[in-house]
Amino acid sequence: MALSSAEQMRAWRGPALFSFGFRPFFLFGAIWAAFAMVLWIMALSGALDLPTRFDPVSWHAHEFLFGYLGAVLAGFLLTAVPNWTGRLPLVGWPLAALFALWGAGRVAVLISAFLPPGIAAGTDLAFPLVLGAVILREIVAGKNWRNLMVLGLLTIFTVANALFHLEAARGDYAAQGTGLRLGLATAIMMIGVIGGRIIPSFTRNWLVKEGRAARPTPPMQRFDKAVLLASVAGLLLWVLLPLEPITAVLLLAVGALHLMRLSRWQGQHTGAEPLVWVLHVAYAFIPMGAIALGLAGLTGTGTAAAQHLWMAGAIGSMTLAVMTRATLGHSGQPLLADRWTLAIYLSFFGSVTARFGADAVPVLIHVSGLLWLIAFGGFAVAYGRLLLRERTKG
Repeated sequence: MALSSAEQMRAWRGPALFSFGFRPFFLFGAIWAAFAMVLWIMALSGALDLPTRFDPVSWHAHEFLFGYLGAVLAGFLLTAVPNWTGRLPLVGWPLAALFALWGAGRVAVLISAFLPPGIAAGTDLAFPLVLGAVILREIVAGKNWRNLMVLGLLTIFTVANALFHLEAARGDYAAQGTGLRLGLATAIMMIGVIGGRIIPSFTRNWLVKEGRAARPTPPMQRFDKAVLLASVAGLLLWVLLPLEPITAVLLLAVGALHLMRLSRWQGQHTGAEPLVWVLHVAYAFIPMGAIALGLAGLTGTGTAAAQHLWMAGAIGSMTLAVMTRATLGHSGQPLLADRWTLAIYLSFFGSVTARFGADAVPVLIHVSGLLWLIAFGGFAVAYGRLLLRERTKG
Protein backbone atom coordinates (compact mmCIF):
# COMPACT_ATOMS: atom_id res chain seq x y z
CA MET A 1 0.00 0.00 0.00
CA ALA A 2 1.35 3.43 -0.96
CA LEU A 3 2.29 5.68 1.95
CA SER A 4 0.62 9.05 2.37
CA SER A 5 2.68 12.24 2.15
CA ALA A 6 2.78 12.58 5.94
CA GLU A 7 3.73 8.90 6.35
CA GLN A 8 6.57 9.27 3.83
CA MET A 9 7.94 12.24 5.74
CA ARG A 10 7.66 10.43 9.08
CA ALA A 11 9.32 7.32 7.63
CA TRP A 12 12.35 9.27 6.41
CA ARG A 13 15.21 9.01 8.93
CA GLY A 14 17.87 10.91 6.98
CA PRO A 15 18.65 14.65 6.95
CA ALA A 16 15.60 16.89 7.33
CA LEU A 17 16.84 18.75 4.25
CA PHE A 18 15.52 15.92 2.07
CA SER A 19 12.15 15.44 3.78
CA PHE A 20 10.30 17.77 1.39
CA GLY A 21 11.07 19.14 -2.08
CA PHE A 22 11.15 22.83 -1.18
CA ARG A 23 13.91 22.43 1.42
CA PRO A 24 17.10 21.75 -0.56
CA PHE A 25 16.12 23.73 -3.63
CA PHE A 26 15.00 26.90 -1.85
CA LEU A 27 18.01 26.95 0.48
CA PHE A 28 20.72 26.17 -2.04
CA GLY A 29 19.02 28.11 -4.82
CA ALA A 30 19.41 31.23 -2.64
CA ILE A 31 22.98 30.30 -1.72
CA TRP A 32 23.81 29.84 -5.40
CA ALA A 33 22.22 33.19 -6.32
CA ALA A 34 24.48 34.87 -3.74
CA PHE A 35 27.64 32.90 -4.59
CA ALA A 36 27.21 33.39 -8.33
CA MET A 37 26.85 37.13 -7.76
CA VAL A 38 30.19 37.15 -5.90
CA LEU A 39 31.83 35.39 -8.85
CA TRP A 40 30.17 37.78 -11.31
CA ILE A 41 31.34 40.91 -9.47
CA MET A 42 34.87 39.49 -9.29
CA ALA A 43 34.82 38.71 -13.02
CA LEU A 44 33.37 42.15 -13.80
CA SER A 45 36.18 43.86 -11.88
CA GLY A 46 38.87 41.74 -13.56
CA ALA A 47 39.82 39.88 -10.38
CA LEU A 48 38.72 36.47 -11.70
CA ASP A 49 38.68 34.63 -15.01
CA LEU A 50 35.71 32.27 -14.93
CA PRO A 51 36.72 28.76 -16.13
CA THR A 52 33.61 28.42 -18.30
CA ARG A 53 33.07 28.06 -22.05
CA PHE A 54 30.48 30.86 -21.80
CA ASP A 55 31.56 34.46 -21.98
CA PRO A 56 31.21 36.05 -18.50
CA VAL A 57 27.98 37.93 -19.25
CA SER A 58 26.35 34.83 -20.72
CA TRP A 59 27.41 32.74 -17.72
CA HIS A 60 25.94 35.35 -15.39
CA ALA A 61 22.64 35.40 -17.28
CA HIS A 62 22.46 31.61 -17.62
CA GLU A 63 23.14 30.86 -13.99
CA PHE A 64 20.41 33.13 -12.72
CA LEU A 65 17.77 32.30 -15.30
CA PHE A 66 18.36 28.57 -15.72
CA GLY A 67 20.44 27.77 -12.63
CA TYR A 68 18.76 29.68 -9.80
CA LEU A 69 15.26 29.74 -11.27
CA GLY A 70 15.54 26.04 -12.16
CA ALA A 71 16.12 25.26 -8.48
CA VAL A 72 13.21 27.39 -7.28
CA LEU A 73 10.89 25.86 -9.88
CA ALA A 74 11.85 22.40 -8.66
CA GLY A 75 11.20 23.36 -5.06
CA PHE A 76 7.86 24.92 -5.94
CA LEU A 77 6.63 22.08 -8.15
CA LEU A 78 7.73 19.30 -5.81
CA THR A 79 5.89 21.08 -3.00
CA ALA A 80 2.76 21.75 -5.08
CA VAL A 81 2.45 18.15 -6.32
CA PRO A 82 0.97 16.82 -3.04
CA ASN A 83 -1.88 19.30 -3.51
CA TRP A 84 -2.43 17.86 -6.99
CA THR A 85 -2.21 14.15 -6.21
CA GLY A 86 -2.17 13.72 -2.44
CA ARG A 87 1.27 12.09 -2.49
CA LEU A 88 4.91 13.16 -2.44
CA PRO A 89 6.69 12.53 -5.73
CA LEU A 90 10.16 12.50 -4.19
CA VAL A 91 11.42 12.26 -0.62
CA GLY A 92 14.65 11.06 0.91
CA TRP A 93 17.45 9.77 -1.29
CA PRO A 94 15.57 10.15 -4.60
CA LEU A 95 15.10 13.82 -3.73
CA ALA A 96 18.78 14.04 -2.77
CA ALA A 97 19.73 12.51 -6.14
CA LEU A 98 17.66 15.10 -8.04
CA PHE A 99 19.23 17.87 -5.98
CA ALA A 100 22.71 16.48 -6.71
CA LEU A 101 21.87 16.53 -10.41
CA TRP A 102 21.06 20.24 -10.17
CA GLY A 103 24.31 20.86 -8.29
CA ALA A 104 26.29 18.90 -10.87
CA GLY A 105 24.88 21.14 -13.58
CA ARG A 106 26.05 24.27 -11.77
CA VAL A 107 29.57 22.92 -11.33
CA ALA A 108 29.77 21.57 -14.89
CA VAL A 109 28.74 24.88 -16.46
CA LEU A 110 31.15 26.82 -14.24
CA ILE A 111 34.19 24.66 -15.09
CA SER A 112 33.10 23.77 -18.63
CA ALA A 113 36.38 25.12 -20.08
CA PHE A 114 38.07 22.06 -18.54
CA LEU A 115 35.49 19.59 -19.86
CA PRO A 116 35.03 18.08 -23.34
CA PRO A 117 32.46 19.91 -25.51
CA GLY A 118 28.87 18.95 -24.72
CA ILE A 119 29.49 17.49 -21.26
CA ALA A 120 28.41 20.62 -19.40
CA ALA A 121 25.31 21.05 -21.56
CA GLY A 122 24.29 17.41 -21.11
CA THR A 123 24.81 17.57 -17.35
CA ASP A 124 22.91 20.83 -17.03
CA LEU A 125 19.95 19.67 -19.14
CA ALA A 126 19.62 16.32 -17.34
CA PHE A 127 18.12 18.06 -14.31
CA PRO A 128 15.06 19.71 -15.94
CA LEU A 129 14.45 16.59 -18.04
CA VAL A 130 14.29 14.36 -14.95
CA LEU A 131 12.21 16.95 -13.08
CA GLY A 132 9.76 17.12 -15.98
CA ALA A 133 9.45 13.32 -16.06
CA VAL A 134 8.68 13.28 -12.32
CA ILE A 135 6.02 15.99 -12.66
CA LEU A 136 4.45 14.25 -15.67
CA ARG A 137 4.23 11.01 -13.70
CA GLU A 138 2.38 12.79 -10.90
CA ILE A 139 -0.01 14.59 -13.24
CA VAL A 140 -0.92 11.30 -14.91
CA ALA A 141 -1.24 9.49 -11.56
CA GLY A 142 -3.54 12.16 -10.19
CA LYS A 143 -5.36 12.77 -13.51
CA ASN A 144 -4.79 16.47 -12.81
CA TRP A 145 -4.81 17.53 -16.43
CA ARG A 146 -5.19 21.28 -15.84
CA ASN A 147 -1.61 21.38 -14.58
CA LEU A 148 -0.31 20.17 -17.93
CA MET A 149 0.04 23.90 -18.73
CA VAL A 150 2.71 24.21 -16.02
CA LEU A 151 4.49 21.15 -17.38
CA GLY A 152 4.30 22.61 -20.88
CA LEU A 153 5.96 25.82 -19.67
CA LEU A 154 8.68 23.78 -17.95
CA THR A 155 9.26 21.93 -21.23
CA ILE A 156 9.65 25.19 -23.18
CA PHE A 157 11.97 26.47 -20.46
CA THR A 158 14.15 23.37 -20.93
CA VAL A 159 14.18 23.85 -24.71
CA ALA A 160 15.28 27.46 -24.15
CA ASN A 161 18.15 26.26 -21.98
CA ALA A 162 19.24 23.81 -24.70
CA LEU A 163 19.08 26.60 -27.29
CA PHE A 164 21.19 28.83 -25.03
CA HIS A 165 23.88 26.12 -24.87
CA LEU A 166 23.72 25.66 -28.65
CA GLU A 167 24.12 29.37 -29.34
CA ALA A 168 27.06 29.61 -26.95
CA ALA A 169 28.73 26.52 -28.49
CA ARG A 170 28.65 28.01 -31.97
CA GLY A 171 30.23 31.25 -30.76
CA ASP A 172 27.16 33.48 -30.55
CA TYR A 173 26.64 36.00 -27.75
CA ALA A 174 24.11 33.85 -25.89
CA ALA A 175 23.29 36.58 -23.35
CA GLN A 176 21.38 38.37 -26.14
CA GLY A 177 20.29 35.26 -27.99
CA THR A 178 16.97 33.61 -28.75
CA GLY A 179 17.49 31.01 -26.03
CA LEU A 180 17.73 33.60 -23.29
CA ARG A 181 14.70 35.54 -24.58
CA LEU A 182 12.67 32.32 -24.84
CA GLY A 183 13.65 31.28 -21.32
CA LEU A 184 12.88 34.71 -19.90
CA ALA A 185 9.56 34.94 -21.77
CA THR A 186 8.59 31.51 -20.41
CA ALA A 187 9.48 32.57 -16.88
CA ILE A 188 7.29 35.67 -17.25
CA MET A 189 4.42 33.48 -18.45
CA MET A 190 4.92 31.21 -15.43
CA ILE A 191 4.59 34.22 -13.15
CA GLY A 192 1.52 35.34 -15.09
CA VAL A 193 -0.14 31.93 -14.78
CA ILE A 194 0.91 30.89 -11.27
CA GLY A 195 0.94 34.40 -9.83
CA GLY A 196 -2.52 34.94 -11.30
CA ARG A 197 -3.75 32.04 -9.19
CA ILE A 198 -1.98 32.62 -5.89
CA ILE A 199 -1.92 36.42 -5.56
CA PRO A 200 -5.70 37.02 -5.51
CA SER A 201 -6.21 33.88 -3.39
CA PHE A 202 -3.63 34.81 -0.74
CA THR A 203 -4.82 38.41 -0.80
CA ARG A 204 -8.42 37.37 -0.22
CA ASN A 205 -7.42 35.10 2.66
CA TRP A 206 -5.55 37.93 4.36
CA LEU A 207 -8.31 40.49 3.81
CA VAL A 208 -10.88 38.11 5.28
CA LYS A 209 -8.65 37.40 8.27
CA GLU A 210 -8.17 41.13 8.87
CA GLY A 211 -11.87 41.84 8.54
CA ARG A 212 -11.41 44.12 5.53
CA ALA A 213 -14.35 44.68 3.20
CA ALA A 214 -12.28 44.75 0.00
CA ARG A 215 -12.06 41.59 -2.08
CA PRO A 216 -9.87 40.85 -5.12
CA THR A 217 -11.43 39.67 -8.34
CA PRO A 218 -11.36 35.83 -8.29
CA PRO A 219 -8.50 34.31 -10.28
CA MET A 220 -8.61 33.27 -13.92
CA GLN A 221 -11.67 35.18 -15.06
CA ARG A 222 -12.26 35.84 -18.77
CA PHE A 223 -10.23 39.05 -18.60
CA ASP A 224 -7.24 37.20 -17.06
CA LYS A 225 -7.29 34.64 -19.86
CA ALA A 226 -7.38 37.41 -22.46
CA VAL A 227 -4.37 39.10 -20.82
CA LEU A 228 -2.44 35.82 -20.86
CA LEU A 229 -3.26 35.21 -24.52
CA ALA A 230 -2.12 38.73 -25.41
CA SER A 231 1.03 38.09 -23.38
CA VAL A 232 1.79 34.93 -25.35
CA ALA A 233 1.54 36.92 -28.60
CA GLY A 234 3.66 39.81 -27.32
CA LEU A 235 6.33 37.61 -25.77
CA LEU A 236 6.57 35.35 -28.81
CA LEU A 237 7.07 38.37 -31.05
CA TRP A 238 9.73 39.69 -28.64
CA VAL A 239 11.55 36.34 -28.73
CA LEU A 240 11.58 36.24 -32.53
CA LEU A 241 11.70 39.93 -33.50
CA PRO A 242 12.95 41.89 -30.47
CA LEU A 243 13.90 45.06 -32.35
CA GLU A 244 10.83 45.55 -34.55
CA PRO A 245 8.53 48.54 -33.90
CA ILE A 246 5.44 46.29 -33.93
CA THR A 247 7.00 44.29 -31.07
CA ALA A 248 7.54 47.46 -29.06
CA VAL A 249 3.94 48.57 -29.55
CA LEU A 250 2.57 45.17 -28.57
CA LEU A 251 4.77 45.09 -25.45
CA LEU A 252 3.38 48.47 -24.41
CA ALA A 253 -0.14 47.08 -24.79
CA VAL A 254 0.75 43.95 -22.81
CA GLY A 255 2.17 46.13 -20.04
CA ALA A 256 -1.05 48.16 -19.86
CA LEU A 257 -3.16 44.99 -19.70
CA HIS A 258 -1.10 43.56 -16.83
CA LEU A 259 -1.43 46.83 -14.92
CA MET A 260 -5.20 46.54 -15.28
CA ARG A 261 -5.07 42.92 -14.16
CA LEU A 262 -2.98 43.78 -11.10
CA SER A 263 -5.33 46.63 -10.13
CA ARG A 264 -8.20 44.12 -9.78
CA TRP A 265 -6.43 42.28 -6.91
CA GLN A 266 -6.76 45.02 -4.24
CA GLY A 267 -3.08 45.18 -3.40
CA GLN A 268 -3.48 48.74 -2.10
CA HIS A 269 -5.19 47.30 1.00
CA THR A 270 -2.32 44.96 1.97
CA GLY A 271 0.33 47.42 3.19
CA ALA A 272 0.23 46.06 6.73
CA GLU A 273 1.60 42.64 5.77
CA PRO A 274 4.81 42.35 3.72
CA LEU A 275 4.16 38.69 2.88
CA VAL A 276 1.11 39.83 0.91
CA TRP A 277 2.10 43.18 -0.58
CA VAL A 278 5.41 41.78 -1.82
CA LEU A 279 3.45 39.52 -4.18
CA HIS A 280 1.74 42.54 -5.73
CA VAL A 281 5.00 44.48 -6.07
CA ALA A 282 6.69 41.42 -7.61
CA TYR A 283 3.91 41.05 -10.17
CA ALA A 284 4.15 44.77 -10.99
CA PHE A 285 7.56 44.11 -12.53
CA ILE A 286 5.81 42.32 -15.40
CA PRO A 287 4.05 45.46 -16.72
CA MET A 288 7.02 47.66 -15.78
CA GLY A 289 9.36 45.42 -17.76
CA ALA A 290 7.01 45.20 -20.73
CA ILE A 291 6.56 48.97 -20.88
CA ALA A 292 10.29 49.62 -20.43
CA LEU A 293 11.17 47.13 -23.18
CA GLY A 294 8.53 48.65 -25.43
CA LEU A 295 9.97 52.14 -24.93
CA ALA A 296 13.50 50.79 -25.41
CA GLY A 297 12.40 49.21 -28.67
CA LEU A 298 11.00 52.51 -29.93
CA THR A 299 14.00 54.60 -28.87
CA GLY A 300 16.78 52.06 -29.39
CA THR A 301 18.27 52.70 -25.92
CA GLY A 302 18.12 51.15 -22.45
CA THR A 303 17.36 47.58 -23.53
CA ALA A 304 19.65 45.93 -20.95
CA ALA A 305 18.25 47.94 -18.04
CA ALA A 306 14.68 47.31 -19.20
CA GLN A 307 15.30 43.57 -19.55
CA HIS A 308 16.60 43.46 -15.96
CA LEU A 309 13.16 44.57 -14.76
CA TRP A 310 11.99 41.13 -15.89
CA MET A 311 15.16 39.12 -15.35
CA ALA A 312 16.01 40.38 -11.87
CA GLY A 313 12.88 42.26 -10.81
CA ALA A 314 10.00 39.97 -11.70
CA ILE A 315 11.79 36.63 -11.31
CA GLY A 316 13.87 37.54 -8.27
CA SER A 317 11.14 39.22 -6.25
CA MET A 318 8.44 36.67 -7.04
CA THR A 319 10.71 33.75 -6.14
CA LEU A 320 11.77 35.38 -2.88
CA ALA A 321 8.12 36.09 -2.08
CA VAL A 322 7.13 32.48 -2.74
CA MET A 323 10.14 31.00 -0.93
CA THR A 324 9.61 33.03 2.24
CA ARG A 325 5.88 32.32 2.37
CA ALA A 326 6.16 28.62 1.54
CA THR A 327 8.97 28.05 4.02
CA LEU A 328 6.99 29.65 6.84
CA GLY A 329 3.80 27.79 5.95
CA HIS A 330 5.34 24.34 5.54
CA SER A 331 7.46 24.77 8.67
CA GLY A 332 4.43 25.40 10.84
CA GLN A 333 5.19 29.10 11.38
CA PRO A 334 2.68 31.97 11.38
CA LEU A 335 2.33 33.65 7.99
CA LEU A 336 3.76 36.93 9.26
CA ALA A 337 6.87 38.72 8.01
CA ASP A 338 9.41 39.61 10.69
CA ARG A 339 11.95 42.42 10.38
CA TRP A 340 14.48 40.12 8.71
CA THR A 341 12.01 39.19 6.01
CA LEU A 342 11.19 42.85 5.42
CA ALA A 343 14.93 43.59 5.19
CA ILE A 344 15.30 40.83 2.56
CA TYR A 345 12.52 42.34 0.45
CA LEU A 346 13.74 45.93 0.75
CA SER A 347 17.34 44.95 -0.02
CA PHE A 348 16.21 43.13 -3.12
CA PHE A 349 14.09 46.02 -4.41
CA GLY A 350 17.04 48.32 -3.76
CA SER A 351 19.23 45.99 -5.82
CA VAL A 352 16.86 46.06 -8.78
CA THR A 353 16.51 49.85 -8.58
CA ALA A 354 20.29 50.29 -8.52
CA ARG A 355 20.75 47.92 -11.48
CA PHE A 356 18.16 49.83 -13.50
CA GLY A 357 20.17 53.01 -13.02
CA ALA A 358 23.59 51.41 -13.51
CA ASP A 359 23.68 52.10 -17.25
CA ALA A 360 23.69 55.83 -16.47
CA VAL A 361 25.73 55.61 -13.23
CA PRO A 362 28.09 52.60 -13.54
CA VAL A 363 29.06 52.51 -9.85
CA LEU A 364 25.49 51.48 -9.07
CA ILE A 365 26.16 48.01 -10.46
CA HIS A 366 28.34 47.32 -7.41
CA VAL A 367 25.67 48.76 -5.11
CA SER A 368 23.17 46.47 -6.81
CA GLY A 369 25.44 43.46 -6.31
CA LEU A 370 25.92 44.23 -2.61
CA LEU A 371 22.17 44.59 -1.97
CA TRP A 372 21.60 41.38 -3.94
CA LEU A 373 24.00 39.55 -1.60
CA ILE A 374 22.18 40.94 1.43
CA ALA A 375 18.83 39.77 0.05
CA PHE A 376 19.75 36.21 -0.95
CA GLY A 377 22.36 35.72 1.75
CA GLY A 378 19.82 37.05 4.23
CA PHE A 379 17.28 34.49 3.07
CA ALA A 380 19.80 31.66 3.45
CA VAL A 381 20.66 32.77 7.00
CA ALA A 382 17.19 33.74 8.23
CA TYR A 383 15.31 30.84 6.66
CA GLY A 384 18.04 28.22 6.66
CA ARG A 385 17.19 27.18 10.21
CA LEU A 386 13.62 26.42 9.15
CA LEU A 387 14.69 24.57 6.00
CA LEU A 388 17.18 22.41 7.90
CA ARG A 389 15.06 21.39 10.87
CA GLU A 390 12.63 18.50 11.05
CA ARG A 391 9.30 20.05 11.95
CA THR A 392 7.20 20.20 8.79
CA LYS A 393 3.52 20.79 8.39
CA GLY A 394 1.84 17.94 6.53
